[in-house]
Amino acid sequence: MDRAQKQEEIVHMFDEIASTYDVTNRILSMGIDRSWRKRACDKTLQLLDRSENLTVVDVACGTGDMLQWWKERAREAGATIGRFIGVDPSEGMLKVAKEKVDYAEFVVAKAQQMPLEDATADILSISYGIRNVVDRQEAINEFYRVLKPGGMAVILEFTKREERGLKGRVVDFYMHRILPTLGGLVSRNYKAYKYLPDSIEGFLTTGMLKEELEKAGFEVLHTQSFSMGISTLLIARK
Repeated sequence: MDRAQKQEEIVHMFDEIASTYDVTNRILSMGIDRSWRKRACDKTLQLLDRSENLTVVDVACGTGDMLQWWKERAREAGATIGRFIGVDPSEGMLKVAKEKVDYAEFVVAKAQQMPLEDATADILSISYGIRNVVDRQEAINEFYRVLKPGGMAVILEFTKREERGLKGRVVDFYMHRILPTLGGLVSRNYKAYKYLPDSIEGFLTTGMLKEELEKAGFEVLHTQSFSMGISTLLIARK
């Protein structure tokens, strides 16, 4: 299978699970992902050197969760977001997002080929989607293009752990045994939720992802690991 076919297969998989995606995620993460997203937004708004009439682009936006978090956390921080843009190649996911988030613009597009002008965004986020991008360096270069000077790229992702102790074995047991079974039962799509731990295992470490951001020209300002290393936050400035 070539890279283009692999990307299309991933998009098709997300189309199939779109209707049950939110419910399944809440069950599988036990709601902990909400705190990860909140902290990502809060830290980014703290680091950004401007707070008025911001434009936020959420890439691989899925059903729109992160767009909702940006709106809520900006209000709490006293910042104003004038424009919300959600980008995703899955039309099934965007159909759900449009029902949830009526204040955003949505664009059907891949992360590495966004039909947005140069220097559009003050903040560009991608939550648990960068590992699904086959041409990842192209996408990161595209993030750099779309951001304004001084703008922030915000990545939340399940990165591969560099060390495997007892905690790592506990996490591996959950990700490889419990998650696919439970996710398959809720979504009725076992294959999609077996893909998740497999995609993490084949993904990068935090250090390697940081190197790719720096290669594109970003300055990585903040990295943080959550919940025994299950999730990692990286914030980088253009």
